[in-house]
Amino acid sequence: MTLLYIVLATFAGGVLSVLIAATVTVQVLGRVVRHMVSLSVGILLGAALLHVLPEAFESQAGAHALFATLLGGLMFFFLLEKAELYRHGHHHEGDGHEHHHHYDEQQAGRGGWAVLVGDSIHNFCDGVIIAAAFLTSPSLGVLTALAIVAHEIPQEVGDYIVLLNAGFSRAKALLFNALSGLAAVVGGVLGYFVVGPWQDLFPYLLVVAASSFVYVAVADLLPQLQRPLPLRDTVTQIVLIAAGLALITAVGGFAHGH
Repeated sequence: MTLLYIVLATFAGGVLSVLIAATVTVQVLGRVVRHMVSLSVGILLGAALLHVLPEAFESQAGAHALFATLLGGLMFFFLLEKAELYRHGHHHEGDGHEHHHHYDEQQAGRGGWAVLVGDSIHNFCDGVIIAAAFLTSPSLGVLTALAIVAHEIPQEVGDYIVLLNAGFSRAKALLFNALSGLAAVVGGVLGYFVVGPWQDLFPYLLVVAASSFVYVAVADLLPQLQRPLPLRDTVTQIVLIAAGLALITAVGGFAHGH
């Protein structure tokens, strides 16, 4: 059953993002991305700091080793992003960010392959993280999957818009986004079989998962929210971040209670 849960959880983010992209207009997608970014901040930070890290530190692993793993994880994702192999952008023309003209065409790279390769690597890493969480405990797996899905939806929708603006047809952009999402399933299945026998590694993998959540939230999402905005929009951001924290807390309490 654990493997089935892993497959379903890794499949969910890609499927939901493709379904959302396929059924609403680009203008509505832009609003979805903006609101989901704020919600994702609360969910990612809440999952990392309130659930995943405490679970890791309650293990028999030494605190110094876990903190070193956390630092190494943050640097790893920083370097991976510098190499353009770990993408989690949510930008697109018309989103309110101050990008130069043809920004999306440059972001898409040669025919969009840079975007798709980076997303596939990101999704594969997410799949391994979900597998490690479910192998630790079903409740932690649910929380980790929720955090990743909440982030995957705006990420995949944002990249879908980038591909459209770079010249991809709607059908082609949807297809490639769906194929990229399947990398999470591959990562989850491989993680289940490769990581499963090494239970002593679980606390360290959980810390790597937390470092991924913190890095994405702090390095990518929060800077997007740090723009001068009308008071109403600022309040909306705060409310959505609080809603993300409340959601991850509620789901955590429900999952641990069952």
